[in-house]
Amino acid sequence: MNYDVVVAGAGPVGLMLACELRLAGVDVLVVERLTEVDTTVKAGAINSPTAEALYRRGLLPELEEIQRENLERFASFTRQRMATDGQPPARAPKFAGHFAGIMLSGDLLDEADPDLTAAGPAGEVGFIPQISLELLLARRAAELGVELRRGVELTGLDAADDHVTVHLGDETVRAGWLVGCDGGRSTVRKLAGFDFPGTAPGITGRQAVVEMEGSERLKTGWNWTPTGTYAHGPVPGRILTVEFDGPPADRDTPVTAEELQTSLRTVSGVDDVTVTRVHSATRFTDNARQASDYRKGRVLLAGDAAHVHSPFGGQGLNLGIGDAVNLGWKLAATVRGRAPEGLLDTYTTERHPIGAWVLQWTRAQVALMRPESHASALRDVVAELTGTVDATTYFVKKISGVWQCYDIPGNHPLVGRSAPDLELADGSRLADHLHDGRGVLLDLAGSREARGAAEGRVKVVTARSSSELGGLLVRPDGIVAWAAASDVAAALPDLDAALARWFVPHASLACASPAAG
Repeated sequence: MNYDVVVAGAGPVGLMLACELRLAGVDVLVVERLTEVDTTVKAGAINSPTAEALYRRGLLPELEEIQRENLERFASFTRQRMATDGQPPARAPKFAGHFAGIMLSGDLLDEADPDLTAAGPAGEVGFIPQISLELLLARRAAELGVELRRGVELTGLDAADDHVTVHLGDETVRAGWLVGCDGGRSTVRKLAGFDFPGTAPGITGRQAVVEMEGSERLKTGWNWTPTGTYAHGPVPGRILTVEFDGPPADRDTPVTAEELQTSLRTVSGVDDVTVTRVHSATRFTDNARQASDYRKGRVLLAGDAAHVHSPFGGQGLNLGIGDAVNLGWKLAATVRGRAPEGLLDTYTTERHPIGAWVLQWTRAQVALMRPESHASALRDVVAELTGTVDATTYFVKKISGVWQCYDIPGNHPLVGRSAPDLELADGSRLADHLHDGRGVLLDLAGSREARGAAEGRVKVVTARSSSELGGLLVRPDGIVAWAAASDVAAALPDLDAALARWFVPHASLACASPAAG
C-alpha cells in the first residue's frame, strides 16, 4: 500500500503530528508496536506552547475538563495528608512549576508581564498529565480519520530519493515520507543512520504510582537528603526517587514493588515505608543527546527520537509536541506540492535550538540536585532567588515556554513568536480562526492591499480589535510570520516577502504536483 506519510510511534508526539497532517488532507499511517495506550506515569503537565497549540485546534474544552479532574485528585491527596498527619489542606496551586525540585510560587509571579498574558484562555490550563493528553489525541486522530495500527512494529526501512519503503514485519508499505516519533531508543533513528551526540547518564530515577503503608512519615513535595532526592505527591500514591550512583544496570526489566521500596527507603531515610502495590512505574536517567539534524532525505525525527534528556522540569512532552506542530504543516505543504523552496529545512533550523536549550536546562537541574555540599550551597542560593518576583517570573517564563522565538526574518518584535490571542470585535478570538490548520492573515486596518497579497495563499480575516496592531500573518503553527503597526502600507513589502517565504501563491497550486508517495 502507498501512503503520503508513515509515522512510527503513537505517543502524544506521533498522534499530534498525524492529526496535523490529516487536517491538511495528507494520507497518513501511524504504526505503534504497543497494542494499547501506555498508561505508565510520565509527564504531569503541559506548557504554554502546547496548550496554545491544542487551543488553536479547538480542544480547549477537553483540556479544561481534564484539568478540573486532576485538581480534584490533588485536593483528594491534600485531604488524605490532613487526615493522617494533621496538616492543614493546601489550596489548589496555580500552575507554576519547579526548577530542580525548588517549587515556584504562583503568588510571586508578575502576572502583568506581557509574555504571560498573550496566550488568552490557553494560559489557564496546564495540569494535564501525559496519559490524558495521549488519550485525547487518540480520539482526535480517530475523528480526523487517521489510520492507526497498534501491535505493529517497524522492522526496517529503505530510503530512496522519491520515497521510503517501510517494513512492518511481514508487510511492506511505500511512503512519500517517514517520521520517527518512536521514542528515545528510536528504531527509525538507528536504521536511518542519524548521529546522536550528547552526554552519558549518571543517575537512576524512578517514578511510580503505588499503594503504600507508612507513607505518613514521607514529606510531601520535593525533598533532598544525603542519599538523593525524592518527591511525594501531588496526587495520591505518586512517588519519585533519584539516586546519583550511576545509571540502572538494566532499563528493560519491570520495576517491582521491592525495587521502588528499596530506593524510597534509601533516599528518604524512612525505613518502615512499605510499597504494597504498583499501579504504574518507570525508570529514567539523565542521558542527554540530540540528533544534529532532524532530517535525512525523506526520513525525519520528532520528539524523543530527536532528543533525550532527564524529565526534570517536565520539558520532554512539550518539546515533542512543539516539534510535531512545527513539522506538521511544513510536511503537509511539501506532500501536497504547496511548499516554497527550503520550507522543510526550516524544521531543523527552528526546532534544534529549542531542543538544545532543553538539554542544557535539564543538565543544570541535575547538577543542582546532587547530594553534595557544593550543589547544596547553590540550591540555597537559587531557592533564595526564587523567593522574589523577578526570579520567579524568570523561571516560570522559561519553564512555560513563553520565551520561545524562532529566528526568522521580519522587522516587528512579534515576528517569530507565538501569536497573541487577540479578542476581536465580533466576539471571536484569533485562535478560533486557526482550527482548520491554515495560515491566517488577520487584517485589522482594512487594508485592501494586504488582503490582495494574501488571497489564494492563506485565509484572510478582516476584523476590528482594541489592539494597536494593523495586521498579522500567522503560520498554521500559530507563529507570527509578519506583523504591522497601524501603518500597514509601509509594511507591505515585508508582507510580500513573508508570504513568499512561507506560502506559495494560488497560481502555483494549479501546476504543482504532490510529492511522491
